[in-house]
Parts: sequence; structure tokens; C-alpha cells
Amino acid sequence: MKIALLGTGAVSRVLAPAFLYLGHDVVVGTRSPLTTLDSNTAYARLATRYSALGLCTFADAVPDAELVVNAIDGPSCVAALTSLAPALAGRVLMDVSSPFDWSLPDAVLDPVNTDSLGERLQRALPKAKVVKTFNTLAAEAMAQPSAIGDGDHTVFVSGDDASAKAMVTELLRSLGWKDVLDLGCIRTARATEMMLRMWIDASVALGTHMFGFKIVR
Repeated sequence: MKIALLGTGAVSRVLAPAFLYLGHDVVVGTRSPLTTLDSNTAYARLATRYSALGLCTFADAVPDAELVVNAIDGPSCVAALTSLAPALAGRVLMDVSSPFDWSLPDAVLDPVNTDSLGERLQRALPKAKVVKTFNTLAAEAMAQPSAIGDGDHTVFVSGDDASAKAMVTELLRSLGWKDVLDLGCIRTARATEMMLRMWIDASVALGTHMFGFKIVR
């Protein structure tokens, strides 16, 4: 499968090699490839290690992709993707963003309760098929669920399109996820996005961000 990963932060640096290992064609989208290679030393090291990993602008990354992953920071992802609406029409957009500005010392969730980033993206990209997932986890756990409790924890998906959720679920299972819970329509992204505050406080209490949430039946 051809996958476009938008963003060059920690999430992208974890998922890109994992997708390559599974045999997918992966390209990373960024605002400015030259600036990324010059100033993002962590990504530059990744690019050196994985020669098959392409890097281009957001606009150039999307057209050939069967799956687009939004790994752009939450506060700026809606604005960044809105201009790509025509190219994203009909495509599955796997959204892993969080409504939290990590640059502030104690930022609040925005949006929260009555809206979500997942819903904002779906409204901004009405012809795309948005699937919310992975936003309740540390980046390192996304591609290696077995690193926490031998993989015995839950990952969630939310979205309006059943076939898009099936595609994302299949990808998650190929990464080793055993418990994938479909919460329903994209509106349910409100619930998982609001779990971020619990994730932050729990990580402080536990002294580690490597933990997961488990739905016990």
C-alpha cells in the first residue's frame, strides 16, 4: 500500500520505519523538505537510515497515496490540511492528532467536549474519509503494542466510513494490535481526544508514558 505520512515529528518517525518494515511504500510530507533536512536532526538521521523513505511537500505526498496519515501537530493540522481538500477527496485520512499545544506549560484541550479535531478535519475535508486512532498512546507504543503489557491493551477507531475503518483496522492489526475497538462515528473522537488529559496525568503518576488503556469486557 502507498502511504503518505504528513508531519516529521515523533509519531512520523515511529510509524514510517514500521510501515516500511511491513512492505508499504512510504513518503513523508512536510512544509519544506529542505528546511526539514537542515533543521530537524532527528528526521535527518531517520532519512539517512532509511533510503527508501521519500520526503516531499504535503501537496506532493498526497496524490499517489492510498492512505494518508495526519501526524501534524494538533493546533495547526486543520489549517494545514484544508488546502489539500481536493487532493484528499475520496482518500482515507488516518488522523492521529491531539487537541493540545505542547509548547505551553499547562495547555487545555481545544476543541473539547462538544467538538473534536477529528470532526473538524471531517468538516474541512468533507470528501475525505477521516478515521481517528492512536491518539491515546505514546508514539513509541503505536507501532509496538507488545512493549506494554505484552500487547494486552486497547486501541480505538472512530469514523463515519465503515470501509475506511476496516482499512485502518487491518493496518493496526498488521502492527500487532490485538484489541481494536470501533467506537462508531467520527463524533466519538471527542471521547478519545479527551482521554489525553488522563494520559498526561497518568504518565506523571506512573513516571513513564509507556502504558495503555484497556477496555475489560
